[in-house]
Amino acid sequence: MSPWEIRRKKAGESHNGFGLYLNPDEQAGWGEREIMAEDTITKVTVPALKAKKECGQKITALTAYDFPSARVVDEAGVDLILVGDSLGMVVLGYENTVPVTMEEMLHHTRAVTRAVRRALVVGDMPYFSFHLSRDETVRNASRFLKEGGAAAVKVEGASAKRLKLIEAMVEAEIPVLGHVGLTPQSIHHLGRFKVRGKCREEARQILDGALNLERAGVFAVVLECIPQELAREVTKRLRVPTIGIGAGPHCNGQILVFHDLTGFTTGYLPKFVKKYLDLHELLGGAVRDYARDVRSGAFPEEAHSFHLPAAESKALPSWLRLRKRRP
Repeated sequence: MSPWEIRRKKAGESHNGFGLYLNPDEQAGWGEREIMAEDTITKVTVPALKAKKECGQKITALTAYDFPSARVVDEAGVDLILVGDSLGMVVLGYENTVPVTMEEMLHHTRAVTRAVRRALVVGDMPYFSFHLSRDETVRNASRFLKEGGAAAVKVEGASAKRLKLIEAMVEAEIPVLGHVGLTPQSIHHLGRFKVRGKCREEARQILDGALNLERAGVFAVVLECIPQELAREVTKRLRVPTIGIGAGPHCNGQILVFHDLTGFTTGYLPKFVKKYLDLHELLGGAVRDYARDVRSGAFPEEAHSFHLPAAESKALPSWLRLRKRRP
């Protein structure tokens, strides 16, 4: 019996005659679609992403931080799912990404990889998980693969020390996604989030950093918040793919934060975000409708309630008569 068949059986099981987990209309054919889909899945790999650049095909990437959002993103056919340390801000409520820990990242990475069947899952190494010795850095990176189930890790920056650590990770058979331009983990050094590479020196540093990351063995490079003209030049000079976020249309792929593009987050959104949905308003409306129905007695309805068979229902009062307590 396949894993999907086991899950379907469990989902449709009844307890004392009651089907608890799925409504009857949802039970019909629930597992067949997923079983069939699993048989035809072609897993996205690091070589497959590199081949997309060679063929001129764009790479699609999004963040995801939990099982349901990862399932949505994966079933939509997105190539790469980043379990980003941005979860600190959009899920955990931190002011920035600096407080995020390894344990938090692994917790969310495991949730994502349990949902994903096709996309390449990349775990984002949080602040101070790769600012350590070579051995400690490689050990932390390996935990994303061994414990989190990810296929690769992402590392911000391209300093000389960082490059050596990336080389060590690649030597340890850990695929690495590089990241230059705006590096959010450097917020206290930078002072604020802003576009990078607008002056000659910064533009040169970003290009050199990307080229050095390629030499160190990364399979792709994230370009964040840089002028699109600079992103075009970097993309042209790299053999590995570039994935842009706020870097214009010339990158080999694009990535956004799931909560931003779906409108799950509220308040300020960066200029580079295109909001495809107002999920916050949709969810809020659903919750308001639920609360109204509960207060009015409209929920639950007959369709949402369980019943005893007629004979047992008739006998129920006798079942529940108080027995005399023993002295």
